Amino acid sequence: MFVSWRLIDSGPCDAFYNMALDEAIALAVMDGHSPPTLRFYGWTLPSVSIGFFQKRADLDCAYCSSHSVPAVRRPTGGRGILHGDELTYSISSKNEEAFSRGLLDTYRQISRALQAGLGRTGLPVTMKEEREAGRVLTRSPLCFQSASYGEISFQSRKVIGSAQKRWREGFLQQGSIPYSIDYERLALVFSGMGQREKSGEAEKTERAMVGLRELLPDLDPERVKESLVLSFEEIFSVRLLPSRPSDREQELALRLSSEKYLPLC
Repeated sequence: MFVSWRLIDSGPCDAFYNMALDEAIALAVMDGHSPPTLRFYGWTLPSVSIGFFQKRADLDCAYCSSHSVPAVRRPTGGRGILHGDELTYSISSKNEEAFSRGLLDTYRQISRALQAGLGRTGLPVTMKEEREAGRVLTRSPLCFQSASYGEISFQSRKVIGSAQKRWREGFLQQGSIPYSIDYERLALVFSGMGQREKSGEAEKTERAMVGLRELLPDLDPERVKESLVLSFEEIFSVRLLPSRPSDREQELALRLSSEKYLPLC
């Protein structure tokens, strides 16, 4: 028998509300007020998010402020991402049934669904199945400069970056699936580098990551979402029912976006 999850497609929202709504949904799911939820969304403006434990000093706030690039801290870990022309997803669930076996297994199962979803669009991506020690990973503040366990790549170029926040009762996983990438701006929003170093960082990042439109010139964003939905339903033996955030979730999201998820620059 199928179990029903929610599918929420929020469309583009501002950076602060996006983070607030993800947390509000995750808390409602863990409290038992909402079922497991897969959310798709976008961004009203190109925006940068940094991981929960990342230093604010990694941002070039002068650039972000002068070029109207909102900056926000995510509830999840990982490193910096410049969001723009992309599909962003989040998944919230209790730590039970399919997700009862801990962090790495949760990553693995969600990655299987993401891999299968992109495969349905005609893109034969691979999933990283080895763990790497911290000293092996790049020191770049950019998320897509390294691929950790469970992340999705095409010919060694990363196509999805994901990070998780775990509570005792459940988790929130957020991920970025770029359609196209502004490599130069991506380097400019981060600090700690001179102009020459930032130019080199842009070139290095282009070798490390790729947007789906570069691989699939006729990319249809709606087909990407449909393919991901089918694969999540298949991998987890569930039905994803289109829905919207509850009044409770929306009220909490508005409060969090005004009290917690504030501009970093």
